[in-house]
Amino acid sequence: MKRILATMLASVSCVAMLAGCGNSASTETATETAEAVVEQAAEETAEAVAEPAGPVQIDKLTIGFVPSRDPDEIVTATEPLKELLTTELAGLGYEVGEVDITVGTSYEAVGEGLSAGTIDVGLIPGGTYVLYDDGCDVILTATRDGLSIESPDAKTWNDNKPTEPTEDQVTFYRGLIIAGPSEAGQAIAAKVNNGEEITWEDLDGLNWSVMNSSSSAGYIYPSLWLQANYEKHITDLTHAVQADSYGNAFARLASGQIDVLCCYADARRDNEEKWTTEFGRTDSIWDETNVIGVTDGIYNDTISVSKTSDVMDDAFKAAITQAFINIGNTDAGKEVISIYNHNGYVEAKSEDYDSERAAQELIKSMQ
Repeated sequence: MKRILATMLASVSCVAMLAGCGNSASTETATETAEAVVEQAAEETAEAVAEPAGPVQIDKLTIGFVPSRDPDEIVTATEPLKELLTTELAGLGYEVGEVDITVGTSYEAVGEGLSAGTIDVGLIPGGTYVLYDDGCDVILTATRDGLSIESPDAKTWNDNKPTEPTEDQVTFYRGLIIAGPSEAGQAIAAKVNNGEEITWEDLDGLNWSVMNSSSSAGYIYPSLWLQANYEKHITDLTHAVQADSYGNAFARLASGQIDVLCCYADARRDNEEKWTTEFGRTDSIWDETNVIGVTDGIYNDTISVSKTSDVMDDAFKAAITQAFINIGNTDAGKEVISIYNHNGYVEAKSEDYDSERAAQELIKSMQ
């Protein structure tokens, strides 16, 4: 712009000099010419200012999801995200050639991918984020529908089931320890519902299903619950197996292979239909399962971005942040992100997950 203005002023100066050397008619002509030069230069300046820069080209953007649901189910449900994200980013000045959606073989695999830069954006729990925050930045926290039951007391959940969503939006959830239809599962549930105290020996005699060690609801917070109530840890359980997804854990619970599982508070809602259609049960999941333990509140899942990705800089990070917020505010977007029980997104800071860091430090100290 400075160059254009300089040229304009130089042109006016030359015209004025010529006018000074001629007669009055020449002066009038020169003045008109000068005005025309100024007007043309002003128009060119306005065009130069108004003309937007071309979109930034991003050849490929890789989005990583953790396997909290069946991987095929996640891939199918999130397919529309590719077009939604491409469209939103285009409106923010980024032309993305391809959006690749991948489901990690474990929570850690997604965290490692973010750290290595092979995954650009990850939808990961808070526990996974703090474990890998050296290699990724949190940009958003998911909001989700609140639940009709919000209590630290297991019997309250059983007395008031089924759990239903509410219109309240919350940024935290609880983890539950749920007993299934096996004989041992029903026996421990009966003790809880009768107001009897359950002992460590009761719990240690059960077959447990847990998630991997970076899962907030499936491992970390249940461990804290055991620590607070029994001064024990998941690693102290005699019979605990790790599931690769919550869906598989519920399938094992339905079959009686396990007696109890650790999960997020609305996991039964997510598996309610499968309980009778795929998992072989005839009675409702609400009739055949009971809560025996409730964890403290867990801060919601994150959207985090890689610190080492070749395509990620502050400007693109800001664009992705806004794009996901916009997507979460549309009906089509809400349908896609509902696979994780997300209802929208709010901007997040690293400090939001300090309680998660404290939880993980406690876990480390118990090992």
